[in-house]
Amino acid sequence: MPGYGVLNAEDGAGLLPWSWAVERLTGSHNYWMVTTRPDGRPHSMPLWGVWLDDGFCFSTGRQSRKGRNLQENPNCVVSTENAAEAVIVEGVAEQIADRAALKPFYEAYKAKYGWDLEQGEYASEPVYVVRPRIVFGIREQDFTSSATRWTFDAAGGI
Repeated sequence: MPGYGVLNAEDGAGLLPWSWAVERLTGSHNYWMVTTRPDGRPHSMPLWGVWLDDGFCFSTGRQSRKGRNLQENPNCVVSTENAAEAVIVEGVAEQIADRAALKPFYEAYKAKYGWDLEQGEYASEPVYVVRPRIVFGIREQDFTSSATRWTFDAAGGI
């Protein structure tokens, strides 16, 4: 199979609009996250989360492998569950320190999964937001012409 290039969203015909990516980031039930272990080996795990305010928000146990990895190296990759219409987010996970600011996340998470993270043992676990640096969108049906890259500045804008 010949190789293909990935153009920036503003540089080609047939490329995907950002709204296409947001729809899939919002609608995905399961996601994949890749973090890096202290020895440099990758670690991939499925997880639940919500796309909220232009970032991927999730909670994880601070003693989980991904939680410990993120404490050492916050660079990570998050992707949606459907590889036929994949969205891959490369970014940096930041722990949300202000627990009061988590209300929108808790409400969105409970609405999506029926799970109340404000209660019991989960209430004290860290919540992270991954702000995108680079996002790829790929549609299997026409991947050689629709593969799109969106590049974000440090403030999160395209």
